Amino acid sequence: SFEGRVEVYHDGKWGTICDDQWDDRDAEVVCRQLGLSGTPKALSWAHYGQGSGPILLDEVQCSGNELSLDQCKKSDWGQQNCDHIEDAGVSCDPFTGTDVQLCRSDAVSLTPTGTVRLAGGRSPSEGRVEVYHNGDWGTVCDDGWTDLGAQVVCRQLGFR
Repeated sequence: SFEGRVEVYHDGKWGTICDDQWDDRDAEVVCRQLGLSGTPKALSWAHYGQGSGPILLDEVQCSGNELSLDQCKKSDWGQQNCDHIEDAGVSCDPFTGTDVQLCRSDAVSLTPTGTVRLAGGRSPSEGRVEVYHNGDWGTVCDDGWTDLGAQVVCRQLGFR
C-alpha cells in the first residue's frame, strides 16, 4: 500500500512515468501527494513491473517542495522517449525508523487556499497553525510536525 509503479491519470486515461531524471525528490512529492509518510525512495527500471498503455510523463524534475507532480518541471503530457522497461516507481516506506512525517492530505497540504491560518503570534507571519474544516477552526497536532509541514503552511499563506 506504500510502494509501487507510479501511474498518473490525465485526459481520461491512466499511464506511467518514464524514469529519466527520476530521483528521491520526485518520490517525496508522490508520497506527499498520496498522503503517505515515511522515507521516499525513487525506483527505476520498472522495479515494480512494467505498465501498459501510454507513458504520460518524462523528464520529471521536482525540487521536493511541490504539493503534486503537476507542479514539477516535466515534459509535456505524452511527450517521451521511453519504453515501459523504464517505468518509474516509488516507495514511501513507513518502517525505516525515520522521524520525518510528511503532511497528510487530511491535515494541511491539500486544504483549499484560505482554510489555514496562523493564530496567537506576535506578527501575521507566526503563530499556531489552525485549519477550517466542517464549519469549525481547529488546531493541527504537532506529532511528526517538521519544517516540511511549516514550509507547506508558509507557502499556502503566501510567505516565502
